[in-house]
Amino acid sequence: MDGSEHLSKRQLQALQTRENLLNAGRSVFLEKGFQKATMTQINKLAHTGYGTAYVYFKNKDDLFTELMETIMQKMYDVAALPFKPSSKEEAFAQILEQTRLFMKSSLEEKEVMKVVKEAIGVSAIVEEKWNNIRARFIRGITKDILFVQEAGLANEKFDASLIAKGWFYMNEQVMWELVLGKIEDDLNAVSENLTKLYTGGLYK
Repeated sequence: MDGSEHLSKRQLQALQTRENLLNAGRSVFLEKGFQKATMTQINKLAHTGYGTAYVYFKNKDDLFTELMETIMQKMYDVAALPFKPSSKEEAFAQILEQTRLFMKSSLEEKEVMKVVKEAIGVSAIVEEKWNNIRARFIRGITKDILFVQEAGLANEKFDASLIAKGWFYMNEQVMWELVLGKIEDDLNAVSENLTKLYTGGLYK
């Protein structure tokens, strides 16, 4: 039950129009790249009336950040996986799987992620959105580090927030390199190397 049965015909049409614009936006951004894409092109592809896109989105940056949220949901799901290890070995296995799934999710959306990378460099709105996404991940990692420190599995002298930032930024950098084809190593090998480096320093 998604609640749509309670919506009026007009509300359902508005939801459909919004969805059509997002789908059209995705296609236009993939074809043209972020800088060359225009709201006019998106409107045309969505077969909506002139200027309709502006009823739903302030500008292409606004529409693109909405698309980013949809793409990032896969990665949010990975970050939200339960993390309550009772041993260093269990923690290693879970972190390895999360790291692998994080990289895999970005590669599954590789072409869109390339546009995200371009957009971060040219749009303050998209950059702010990406910073918010970063902050969300870092909060989750900090919480996980605090859990293992309190459980006596990790060195409690480390600043959880600082280590969380370092771990996320390292993963983010490697993710971009994978997306842009600058790293061609096996995904499992990449994930294992990163996890060994991280857990080797943090865990007792």
